Amino acid sequence: MDEDTPVSEGDAGFGIGAVSRRLGIPAPTLRTWNLRYGLGPSRRSPGGHRRYGDADVRRLAEMKRLIATGLVPAEAARLALSLPDPPPPSPLKGGRRTSPPVPRKPGGRPAVAALARAATVLDGRAVSGLIEETLAAQGVVWTWEHLVLPAFDAVCRAQDETGTGIDAEHLLSGHLQAALHRLAGDVPPRGDDRPVLLACAEEEQHSLPVHALAAALAEQGVQTRVLGARTPYAALASAMRRLGPAAVFVWSQRAATGDTAPLADLPHVRPACQVVIGGLGWRGRPPSGVVRVSTLPDAVACVISTLI
Repeated sequence: MDEDTPVSEGDAGFGIGAVSRRLGIPAPTLRTWNLRYGLGPSRRSPGGHRRYGDADVRRLAEMKRLIATGLVPAEAARLALSLPDPPPPSPLKGGRRTSPPVPRKPGGRPAVAALARAATVLDGRAVSGLIEETLAAQGVVWTWEHLVLPAFDAVCRAQDETGTGIDAEHLLSGHLQAALHRLAGDVPPRGDDRPVLLACAEEEQHSLPVHALAAALAEQGVQTRVLGARTPYAALASAMRRLGPAAVFVWSQRAATGDTAPLADLPHVRPACQVVIGGLGWRGRPPSGVVRVSTLPDAVACVISTLI
């Protein structure tokens, strides 16, 4: 479809706000990508408003994915714009994704099963070895989505069935956090960088996703400061004023910690920073300007987009 092609009201596409919310890309970034790289809306509604079509949304999603893998924005835009038409189902309409194969150990045993078993028998050395091996070969995001989360799911299912196994969950968590912490500390400091501030919501104890995001950002050369579990909002606000971060990420896993109202009271620092939230615990509509993401790749891409 040619740029600015008029369409019927029923096929008018998506406004910038809808695309921003669903893809986790701030609206100012979408406007910048349009001006710099031509990744903008190609349709006009009957009322003359610029609208994103399915192909536009697909290219934006690809742009975001490529940036998360480490490509510079200009190269990511070139590749995203080369995607052929007609596109597959739009990410806004729940298009299906295919998953890469499960990593395997030598000998053919799926690494997910091997990691869950090593945790169950409390073999810390094997747990660390599998995690470190996969992180080195596949990177943080892939390891998190295709090894770590399935292994935790297997361990937790065993807990539900037997009533035991919290020790295995704790051992797996401890070794994983240690590996992620080492990766997050590998970024050399640079005086001109604004760090990204990561924290859990007040009283939220589940901090592994925060450490995973810190490690994934470190792979992209991004400096982070991790405040960790149960960060009071007053402490988060104080850290924002002192650090002047480029972005702030807050995690809530449980509904008891997911009240979005306190986010509206976070300070407006200068230069401005993007507040991003993740996790299933958040309740209610986020305050204006706060972007919600649902996956680790989305969180990485959203944060990276604020640094462009």
